[in-house]
Amino acid sequence: MIRKAVIPAAGSGTRFLPATKAQPKEMLPIIDTPTIQYVVQEAVDSGIEDILIVTGKGKRAIEDHFDRNFELEQILESRKKESLYNEVRQTAEMANIHYVRQKEMKGLGDAVLQARHHIGDEPFAVLLGDTIIDSAVPAIRQLIDCHGQYGHTIIAVEAVPEEKVSRYGIVSGKRISDSVNRISTLIEKPAAGESPSNLAIAGRYVLTPTIFEILERLPAGRNDEVQLTDAILVLQEHEPVYSYTIEGKRYDIGNKLDYLKTQVEYGLKRKEFAGPFSAFLKEILDTYDIG
Repeated sequence: MIRKAVIPAAGSGTRFLPATKAQPKEMLPIIDTPTIQYVVQEAVDSGIEDILIVTGKGKRAIEDHFDRNFELEQILESRKKESLYNEVRQTAEMANIHYVRQKEMKGLGDAVLQARHHIGDEPFAVLLGDTIIDSAVPAIRQLIDCHGQYGHTIIAVEAVPEEKVSRYGIVSGKRISDSVNRISTLIEKPAAGESPSNLAIAGRYVLTPTIFEILERLPAGRNDEVQLTDAILVLQEHEPVYSYTIEGKRYDIGNKLDYLKTQVEYGLKRKEFAGPFSAFLKEILDTYDIG
């Protein structure tokens, strides 16, 4: 049983400057909901309520968002804005959220290592704080169920077009079923034409605690950072590591174009916006000469 989740959210968000100069990229909203709230909700919907968020300098807004704001609650209550009041209260009560700070930006692997004392000696989930996955069954729940069957590390993957493999960590290995492979190769951002497969890591993991021992002694790799993919590659030499092709659509909020696409798709999904927003998009497309 997976009881705890780790959400790394310490990155500097340089690709979204100047918007991220004074706010975390994980707090960039999808309409009216911060990205990281979708990630926390996914963990909660998967049965996990003990969540550790790994933060860094300038990330205080994340802690404030999931905390009580008594003054705001009183204002909403006095103005009889019951729906907003309940929504604000629910955000503060959705999970038992803890925080640890990554003091240096030393990579995703180092961020996960900061969770060691909180996690202890048990398998745990990792959900990247700038990645949303829209699915009928929460993505991390899919991995938890797969872990229940195989009992080892499970990495979420998705099939991507060949021209995009250079943007992701790519895995390959022995096929176990339509959705599951036992990993033998893991390459970070291979060049087009040199990729062993089109299965890209999708920002969700169930890891065994052995990963901490590896991360603790793993030297810095690409970009002089401790890479989680490097640690997983070492891990598969000692115990089985599996990939699971998730059912759902992934949105990478760390990429500007994907962020714009996410806003549009989520806007069209909202009943109160779908009709007028769809009409607006059709109208504006006729106005602009995209060429």
